[in-house]
Amino acid sequence: MLLGALGVVYGDIGTSPLYALKTVFTLDRGLVPDRPDVFGVISLVFWSIILIVSVKYVIFILRADNEGEGGVMALAALARRSLLKANAKRAATVLALGALGAALFYGDSVITPAISVLSAVEGLEVVSPRWAVVVLPVSAVILTLLFTIQRWGTGRVGSVFGPIMLLWFACLGVAGAAEVLRHPGILAALSPTYAAAFFVDHPVIAFVAMGAVVLVITGAEALYADMGHFGRAPIRRAWFVIVFPALTLNYLGQGALILRAPKSRDNPFFLLLPAWAQLPMVVLATVATVIASQAVISGAFSVSREAMRLGFLPHLRIRQTSRREYGQIYAPGVNWGLFAAVLVVTFAFGSSTNLAAAYGVAVTGTFLITTTLFLIVARVLWRWATWQVAVFAVVAGSIELTFFTANLAKVTHGGWLTLLIAVIVFTVLLTWRRGAELVTARRIEREGPLSDFIDTLHATNIPWVPGTAVFPHPNKETTPLALRANVAYNHVRHQKIVIITGRTANIPHIPWDQRLTIDDLGDPNDGVIHISAVFGFQDPTDFPEVVRRAGAHPLAKELDLDQVFYFVSRITLRCTRRPGMATWRKRLFIGLAHNAASHSEFLHLPEERTIVLSAEVPV
Repeated sequence: MLLGALGVVYGDIGTSPLYALKTVFTLDRGLVPDRPDVFGVISLVFWSIILIVSVKYVIFILRADNEGEGGVMALAALARRSLLKANAKRAATVLALGALGAALFYGDSVITPAISVLSAVEGLEVVSPRWAVVVLPVSAVILTLLFTIQRWGTGRVGSVFGPIMLLWFACLGVAGAAEVLRHPGILAALSPTYAAAFFVDHPVIAFVAMGAVVLVITGAEALYADMGHFGRAPIRRAWFVIVFPALTLNYLGQGALILRAPKSRDNPFFLLLPAWAQLPMVVLATVATVIASQAVISGAFSVSREAMRLGFLPHLRIRQTSRREYGQIYAPGVNWGLFAAVLVVTFAFGSSTNLAAAYGVAVTGTFLITTTLFLIVARVLWRWATWQVAVFAVVAGSIELTFFTANLAKVTHGGWLTLLIAVIVFTVLLTWRRGAELVTARRIEREGPLSDFIDTLHATNIPWVPGTAVFPHPNKETTPLALRANVAYNHVRHQKIVIITGRTANIPHIPWDQRLTIDDLGDPNDGVIHISAVFGFQDPTDFPEVVRRAGAHPLAKELDLDQVFYFVSRITLRCTRRPGMATWRKRLFIGLAHNAASHSEFLHLPEERTIVLSAEVPV
């Protein structure tokens, strides 16, 4: 698990040395490669990693899991749960804040694969300027291969990527340590006094530099979002034992090189290596940056499922890729949508330098949202003292606010792209949630109480026909619309009526003798029963198998298993002028609903025995 975490979780932050210091020292705002500036920048880099990644994320934020899941949406759900009883309005605001954080994370997920792969392939230009023309085509091919292998699942991908990343971090550490041994004086830059002096002596330059220094910590949010894939312990151990020491040595080595040879600031990462090692390192860096992209892609899968569970996205096709870990999933729609966006960004910006100018706005916004949500959880759920909350807020919040403010200058240089993506995604998330609330309320009105409907069946002489009619339905309080439609239009009812409600638990498997709960709904002789089925995340949501297994239960012994028909309620949405949402948002909601995954396919219903009954619901 530790090796898998190394291969998936730390790819993003682990490849930041490729472009972070190069970006800082090529700023056109007066930063010079002399001792005060180099020491000041290295000190900023080191303490940013310590305070934001090591302390905030690895030590504290990883404690805030929602049933094993991480990421800003999982944290929002945790914060909402802690506030729900005390203040419902604040709980709703917290959930919307989580949705905004998720939208910003998606914006970051589009930039990260593009900048990571481009920065590695651009190493070919260091070896020979003639190879500059192949950078974009090679990057596009690599990105295509990366998104294609996602179907294997993060577990298998991590097992392949883990040893490669172990080699990558070993090379980072060795390359940096060799230069540090030649110039051990660079170790003094680890003191926070140099960062403070840098701000005091050159406040404007230091503030602008912070907009580029943020590149060294951009993988921190993906680290948290990927917690569900591997768990807390392997992620922490990999960080403190392997990743953090290797990154520190490499940044120190690059700083020492820039002091020794100021011209090396154009690409200090590759120039840190001897000439014979540069081409092999380009190859290894290219592989590592492919892996770097894995962190945000896997994180996007996790955030999407959490958004779906919280009602911000329609039902998506989610494939479980591990028999042990609930968080290891593959979402085809998210994968290919992200791929298309990444490819467009890669060709639109053309180089890692151009992308670096756009990078940081979304990720620093996510940092601030994560800190805000964490403070709510810490205060309300964990009962932190006021002084503890205040210290965390001042230390993490002030640094992240500085990063965010410094990156606002990037908005006009390409940062608008990630914000535009975030606005679009945020609009989609809020529209789906609001539309689902409206449709659910109006659907419940049409469904009516199940008990009243059963009383109506008893009071009327509706003919009984042979066979078993199964109605998937989310609860046993209201009447399935398909059941109402079948009685209203066919004027018959089946001998046995089965209403099935299913849910998925966060454990791999649930034995059949513990999976089903059968209720006769108060009358064992009226032929109507309700089955509640709980599935493990590795168990297929197979409703026909539920019916077969239920046949052995005393309350379901009269089920005619040879004549089972499945009746699915399909909602036809009609855009109206009724209040609730703007017309354009209603049309967006209806479009999302039309593209949701098939409910019948998800439940493994046989096509030849499935009847879909439509009911129109105005929006």
